[in-house]
Amino acid sequence: MTRFRLSQQHLNLLSLCPRKFQYTYLDQLVSPISPEDEERITWGNRFHLLMQQHELGLPVEALLTEDLELKRCYTEFLSVASDIFTLNSDQQNLRFREAEHYRSLNFKDDLLVAIYDLIKAEEQQAQIFDWKTYPRPQNRHLLEQNWQTRLYLYLLVETSQYLPEQVSMTYWFVKSPQKQPPQSLHFPYTEQQHQKNQQDLTQLIDQFHHYLEGYEQGKPFPQVDITQGYCKSCQFGIRCQRVPEELALDQPLNSLNLYNIDQIQEVTI
Repeated sequence: MTRFRLSQQHLNLLSLCPRKFQYTYLDQLVSPISPEDEERITWGNRFHLLMQQHELGLPVEALLTEDLELKRCYTEFLSVASDIFTLNSDQQNLRFREAEHYRSLNFKDDLLVAIYDLIKAEEQQAQIFDWKTYPRPQNRHLLEQNWQTRLYLYLLVETSQYLPEQVSMTYWFVKSPQKQPPQSLHFPYTEQQHQKNQQDLTQLIDQFHHYLEGYEQGKPFPQVDITQGYCKSCQFGIRCQRVPEELALDQPLNSLNLYNIDQIQEVTI
């Protein structure tokens, strides 16, 4: 049986529109990257590399001299979030700390995977930190329901000895406007949320394999309800016969286009 590595990107797209998941990952119909999007992705990758080298104690000057905006955001972030990076007396309770930490979990017939920008685990608590290079969202609830938040917290609890109430996740929005400090959003975790994530993961992955069975017999994955309003800005609007061709030509590529997401990879059993 084929197993799939499922990350938060895959889960989010399956939840949003199964048909778009099919086109993106199974059919590999991916739109080209615009220069603006490519620049944003490159900047975000450089910031994550910078933070990884900082955590490892490696030199970062070469990265900073190449990009003054990167240097500004890096310096301001370290100043505002100094408690994350400054050693103090609490370090004696530190069990584990790592940047770009990979963690996985066998779940039903698949493998759930996550890469944490930084994880800091002490005796009585574990904290997940994630660096975002876009502005802080106004709607906290949407980020709380995003599968990145849900999967990262769920996976940490399931692969450690921590109780749900002992883990949390904090997003830092590091690319702030001039003269505005970086902002953060903090998400604690509960047993009730953990059980809900377990139920929703089970249901979503069961649906995924049901869709796969139909796909292998020539049946496409289902489409999102058109009343949700996602189709007008989707690059597959014409293919799905949801958007007239002349209207789609006037639409910019949506930020949900998953050109920068890794392909699902098979895992040998």
